[in-house]
Amino acid sequence: MNTTDLHTLTGAYAMDALPDTERTAFERHLAGCEACAQETAELTATTARLGLAVSVSPRPELRDEVLRRITTVRQETPREAGAATSVPRAAARRVILSRWALAACVAAAAAFGGVAVWQHQRAEDALDQARQAEQSAEGAAAVLAAPDARSGSAKLGDGATGTVVVSKRQDRAVFVVSGMAPPPKGKTYQLWFEEDGKMRSAGLMEPGRSKQTVLMSGAVGGASGMGVTVEPAGGSGQPTSAPVALMPLPA
Repeated sequence: MNTTDLHTLTGAYAMDALPDTERTAFERHLAGCEACAQETAELTATTARLGLAVSVSPRPELRDEVLRRITTVRQETPREAGAATSVPRAAARRVILSRWALAACVAAAAAFGGVAVWQHQRAEDALDQARQAEQSAEGAAAVLAAPDARSGSAKLGDGATGTVVVSKRQDRAVFVVSGMAPPPKGKTYQLWFEEDGKMRSAGLMEPGRSKQTVLMSGAVGGASGMGVTVEPAGGSGQPTSAPVALMPLPA
């Protein structure tokens, strides 16, 4: 594939529609092509706007329905290989087996109770995560679709491009990134607002995703810029490493 062909792939890359080989080649091309990096950042932000603008919220009663159903689904116990199927004839054998069966039933009842509690908690956790993701997506969509939304784009290094979109009326910002290399093991990317020379945490990015749209945590306030650093999993109160990206917020 020649350079002319690579220049035509900005739209397909922004929509995540390239096969692995072409995506790898295009990301190498992005590192040295300012025009493609700029166009890719703008198209990625536009794609995020279009996608989030048509997102559909689940019906309000879905949570209660999931929690109700999860408690009625019984987990099958594993069957032991080679289990005997014949009925013992000796009365003593029946008594012993009956005692073992009773003990097994008691143990199974306790186990099923524990499984039900575990399943219920897992369902609650999943619903909380889904609810947070839904709220974040709705917030990002609102910023991206705001009439006063302003955006600025920049190259972040290693072929990555970033776009920050700000709505002054909503006092919120969204960060759209593509081509982001995964953070080191046990680390995460953390976003920051820069205000009067100080950094204020604006949330974490999802590890392992090269393309994502993130609603930055907290109000923009008087921030004039934003940054991205590599931090320990869970984030830090203040940056502990040099920024991998610094961008001014659009006026």
